[in-house]
Amino acid sequence: MLGSKKVFVDTCVVIEFLKENLELNKSNCYISHIVLMELYIGAKNKQDLREIKVKLQGFKLLETNQEVIDLSTQIIEHFSLSHNAKIQDAIIASTCLIHKLPIATYNIKDFKYIPNLEIVGNFLH
Repeated sequence: MLGSKKVFVDTCVVIEFLKENLELNKSNCYISHIVLMELYIGAKNKQDLREIKVKLQGFKLLETNQEVIDLSTQIIEHFSLSHNAKIQDAIIASTCLIHKLPIATYNIKDFKYIPNLEIVGNFLH
């Protein structure tokens, strides 16, 4: 559990929360539209989608604004060739950096090369 620290929660962590394998204090957890889209794509059917939406109530939703997109573009420009940066990960990392939030993720390798991005991973096991 992450406790009282405000944190951006990566899709992989939200999935574990949805499976009830992980407890989160939703009032301190932030997600973005990219996380929502990744979760919605993973829904098996309409009932599953409804359940996901209900379980996500209480998470704070951060906007993907022009500042986030501009920084994401810079991340892709600098790291797509050297680190195989993915668009969704660049947008998530940019959201964290713009809002000055650490990211809670199991996929540390997807973010560890991004300067000034704080990664929270020690709560996971």
